[in-house]
Amino acid sequence: MTNSWTERWNDRYSTEEFAYGTAPNNYLKETLEKLDIGTILFPAEGEGRNAVYAAKLGWNVSAFDISSEGQSKALKLAQSQNVIIDYQVGELETLNYQPGQFDTIALIYAHFPAEIKSAIHKTLDQYLRKGGYILFEAFSKKHLEYLAINDKVGGPKDIASLFSIEEIQSDFPDYEIITLEEKEIELNEGLFHNGKGSVIRFIGKKK
Repeated sequence: MTNSWTERWNDRYSTEEFAYGTAPNNYLKETLEKLDIGTILFPAEGEGRNAVYAAKLGWNVSAFDISSEGQSKALKLAQSQNVIIDYQVGELETLNYQPGQFDTIALIYAHFPAEIKSAIHKTLDQYLRKGGYILFEAFSKKHLEYLAINDKVGGPKDIASLFSIEEIQSDFPDYEIITLEEKEIELNEGLFHNGKGSVIRFIGKKK
């Protein structure tokens, strides 16, 4: 990834306020409560709100991001909630995750650059055990229509960085689909996710 991409996220996470709040994402929260507790990975985890929530439930939590500012805030949040998370900074290919290491991988608004997002999904698949789950919520390609009305809802402004149902099916072909839908939702997450948007939601069990 480019230095400008890293700088963008370090800048966003450098303020005292949490960019997307400290409460967990609603879809993650309602989904995690239905799964057996185990090992979980949070890619592109930012300031740690979802990782810390999972740790409070008893999950063994790993997370990564390219932003050292995000890591710093995530670790402070974890400390304030009396939980421990393993949070690494770096690009996925530089980290030492092992095949089949995780029971669950949670991709919550993990909008990687368009040219590498599918490759990252396919790499992450290797780190999930058979029978494990992918949990996914991110903005759909239709979301540009919502951004044109209200830019406070946030999300990428280029269609290639957004997702379609077909892309998810292509990136995660060897999964039992439990949920895969495009849905309009109302977001109220910190400073940068506020208002109606369009998302792709996916829960898949690895065959």
